[in-house]
Amino acid sequence: MTRSIGLRALVLSLVILGVFLAAWHVAVSGGGAGGQAVDPEYAKLVGAAAATGGQTPMPGPIDVGKAIWKHLSDPFYVRGTNDMGIGIQLAYSLARVLLGFGIAVAVAVPLGFLIGMSPLVYRALDPFIQVMKPISPLAWMPLALYTIKDSSLSSIFVIFICSLWPMLINTAFGVASVRKDWLNVARTLEVGPVRKAFTVILPAAAPTILTGMRISVGIAWLVIVAAEMLVGGTGIGYFVWNQWNNLSLTDIITAILLIGLVGMALDQILARLTRLVTYQE
Repeated sequence: MTRSIGLRALVLSLVILGVFLAAWHVAVSGGGAGGQAVDPEYAKLVGAAAATGGQTPMPGPIDVGKAIWKHLSDPFYVRGTNDMGIGIQLAYSLARVLLGFGIAVAVAVPLGFLIGMSPLVYRALDPFIQVMKPISPLAWMPLALYTIKDSSLSSIFVIFICSLWPMLINTAFGVASVRKDWLNVARTLEVGPVRKAFTVILPAAAPTILTGMRISVGIAWLVIVAAEMLVGGTGIGYFVWNQWNNLSLTDIITAILLIGLVGMALDQILARLTRLVTYQE
């Protein structure tokens, strides 16, 4: 039954994709924009040629497919500071995300354990966490640039900040929600605090902790693109901004698709890990 549903879902997904590509092709090949009044500010932004061209500058799926093939056929070339393969740009972004995310894991999980195991500390720190959590990570960028004075390290710091709160909250919640029966059994058996943390609390809270990690890595991958647009240099966000300056919409759409695919891959890795540590009571 499960296999049948999976197969039907795959077929439906392919049908939806086909309909979307067909609609996209018809939309961009339909008439041009020539002869229409163009807002002067828009013309300044994209350039007169693109604003008043005889047909829409939006590329179709065939153009994007050719661009994807071109980028994937040689993803790691280096021809200059502003001309690197999309594989290199993705590698820079992934390295920053994984480093900032890893530091956040090292801070959030132990701190979340301490908060979750003490109701007093939980209540005392909760107002501070709730104040810091909704602050946009990019709001920290000016302070990071001023303090650290390095754009790449500032991006990693922003990833750390945006990854910290979901993991911290989920870890504290998971630890605080461990069933009291299990803790009472551990106390009855005179299990030490360290052993209790690793053999009782951690396995019970692991699904919630990994759910927090899954949320955090999605936010981190989203934020790094915006951060790299601000600081420039390298990364997939900078690649998108650079291609916008070149008015290469085909490359922008290609990068958007690759950003989505990498984000999905990161999410699925943590989703698989979450399923591995989830237990049936």
